[in-house]
Amino acid sequence: MACLLETPIRMSVLSEVTASSRHYVDRLFDPDPQKVLQGVIDMKNAVIGNNKQKANLIVLGAVPRLLYLLQQEASSTELKTECAVVLGSLAMGTENNVKSLLDCHIIPALLQGLLSPDLKFIEACLRCLRTIFTSPVTPEELLYTDATVIPHLMALLSRSRYTQEYICQIFSHCCKGPDHQTILFNHGAVQNIAHLLTSPSYKVRMQALKCFSVLAFENPQVSMTLVNVLVDGELLPQIFVKMLQRDKPIEMQLTSAKCLTYMCRAGAIRTDDSCIVLKTLPCLVRMCSKERLLEERVEGAETLAYLIEPDVELQRIASITDHLIAMLADYFKYPSSVSAITDIKRLDHDLKHAHELRQAAFKLYASLGANDEDIRKKPILESGAVELLCGLTQSENPALRVNGIWALMNMAFQAEQKIKADILRSLSTEQLFRLLSDSDMNVLMKTLGLLRNLLSTRPHIDKIMSTHGKQIMQAVTLILEGEHSMEVKEQTLCILANIADGTTAKELIMTNDDILQKIKYYMGHSHVKLQLAAMFCISNLIWNEEEGSQERQDKLRDMGIVDILHKLSQSTDSNLCDKAKTALQQYLA
Repeated sequence: MACLLETPIRMSVLSEVTASSRHYVDRLFDPDPQKVLQGVIDMKNAVIGNNKQKANLIVLGAVPRLLYLLQQEASSTELKTECAVVLGSLAMGTENNVKSLLDCHIIPALLQGLLSPDLKFIEACLRCLRTIFTSPVTPEELLYTDATVIPHLMALLSRSRYTQEYICQIFSHCCKGPDHQTILFNHGAVQNIAHLLTSPSYKVRMQALKCFSVLAFENPQVSMTLVNVLVDGELLPQIFVKMLQRDKPIEMQLTSAKCLTYMCRAGAIRTDDSCIVLKTLPCLVRMCSKERLLEERVEGAETLAYLIEPDVELQRIASITDHLIAMLADYFKYPSSVSAITDIKRLDHDLKHAHELRQAAFKLYASLGANDEDIRKKPILESGAVELLCGLTQSENPALRVNGIWALMNMAFQAEQKIKADILRSLSTEQLFRLLSDSDMNVLMKTLGLLRNLLSTRPHIDKIMSTHGKQIMQAVTLILEGEHSMEVKEQTLCILANIADGTTAKELIMTNDDILQKIKYYMGHSHVKLQLAAMFCISNLIWNEEEGSQERQDKLRDMGIVDILHKLSQSTDSNLCDKAKTALQQYLA
């Protein structure tokens, strides 16, 4: 069986393959089984912690021979076990090592090994499978290709604490989405794994907990089942609550909080339940503290954002818990000083991943200010977040610009005039218009969303347009004339509709023939969404209860708008038809 690396072996690589490396591989072919076994044991000792040696042995073809020996009926159980151990060690090297192992079809060979009656061999195969499946280069689907694999793994859970640890770890890494959740659930994952939460082994408890977090995520069926599961006379949510207490390891606290969060979001636990309000939420806020590691702060903030996103009361509670807003402000200053982190490797890692902290903070800011004006004023404004977010919109990193403008957009939603004025002042009209011409479509869309939220409620519309009207109209014209997507143009027409709803602001449209012609053009566009957006503009301009409506109606009639409305009133699209008829009634009233 041939098994080669994807790239040809270069002379520079071959020159590094030492005589001793060749010697290890040659011994695998010895006719004496005892010498083969000793050769495998020596190879195991040689590759531990030595990535160079691992790469050499892979290049020299050790993997196909090890797999052959592992699958041979004539091989002793001890030899098979040692082969699985060496393969597991090779898998712990680089991602290229794992790719080479996958190319040699290691997974079917190891899965076949799980049918052995020998526990030590099974554990060695599972350990190797765990290492391979937790690698980012391994497709999760390989676990589900053979329908007999999952039920067999479930049966092996009872064999030892090692089978429990490795199988749970494989499940938690290979459960990606509802299809995988359903397969595991239907094969009894909940019942088979629940009792492992009380295992004397911390590693087993931890991996079982991780399994439940991935099974419950956005899955009402699993979550509704979990909430009623009893383990040693105790309901699962109560066990999760015990696991997120302060005296437990941080990893356990965080994963338990995720389990309860996902069950809550899936509707299995009420948002006002004490286990959410008094336990889960405070635990997640603790995870945002600057005393925690970067990864813990990121996970804590993102999970908290997900928990509170739909619920105003949870947002309010979070905003007043343990100075959360001040903690989030620290996310943007990290790391504040080199001296605070004595581990240089850790500092280097954190500097490279600091953007993850900022993104987590954005998500949490957005959730905190999503529904409640008072929270938005207090979490957000007192912490100086407006200036911070406005500064981030100038970043060279498109992802940071998007997140900065997205958070500002949420902040401006149904906000009072003072907040909108703060945003405009801190952002500056120059920067706003730079963002409106940004090459990144996500930035442009979020900026249009911000502008739309700023231009809502009449007094605010009139106030903003009185000071920035000329520039805004200019930006709107450029976007409607440019080569932009339908979504961008729809959002821009909605901004015009908001301007048309102003008392004095609408005159900026009525005195701009170029804009009026563009609205007319989009009323006859082939895309219904653009027609509807243009129709909103017209409806707001001709509404007859408002001062000056007769003059506006006359001007638009002279432009041929009424003829277009008659045509649209016959549209097959019911929404468009209704809007056109409503607009025509303004002329008849």
